[in-house]
Amino acid sequence: MSITSHTAGIAELYRDHHGWLVGWLRRRLGCPHNAGDLAQDTFVRVLLKPGHEGVREPRAYLATVAHGLVVDHLRRRDLERAYLAELASLPEAVHPSAEELALAVETLRAVDRLLDGLSPKVRAAYLYSRLDGLAHAEIAALLGVSVPRVRQYLATAARHCYALRHGR
Repeated sequence: MSITSHTAGIAELYRDHHGWLVGWLRRRLGCPHNAGDLAQDTFVRVLLKPGHEGVREPRAYLATVAHGLVVDHLRRRDLERAYLAELASLPEAVHPSAEELALAVETLRAVDRLLDGLSPKVRAAYLYSRLDGLAHAEIAALLGVSVPRVRQYLATAARHCYALRHGR
């Protein structure tokens, strides 16, 4: 398929289903601004991903792509809220500046993007190890798994991060 026909297919998909997708996202998110942003992100993902041309159910396809983006959006929002709640519990004298706060939130988002695609237990094991400095036995107790399983989780996370960093 040529680039021109690929682009034309995306344009048709956009024209025929953009309004529906924004409505679908608005019902799930309750916010028209986030719905519009995630609808655009959905079409960008579709544009960058080959193979959508033969899709028989375009709305189901778009909903599947958008659902993944909604999950990512909600996870990042929850992460940011948890950070801000923790920050609010600190004495005012140690609150970071607006610039430091923005940098910390962006760093949290970058870590979240880096760990995207890992199972919840692998993510948790990695964060317990790297951020909290917990020993393997402590992580195992928290996650309800064996110490060798924690080692597997950490190796999986390390491979994942290495692959993202070095494109392998």
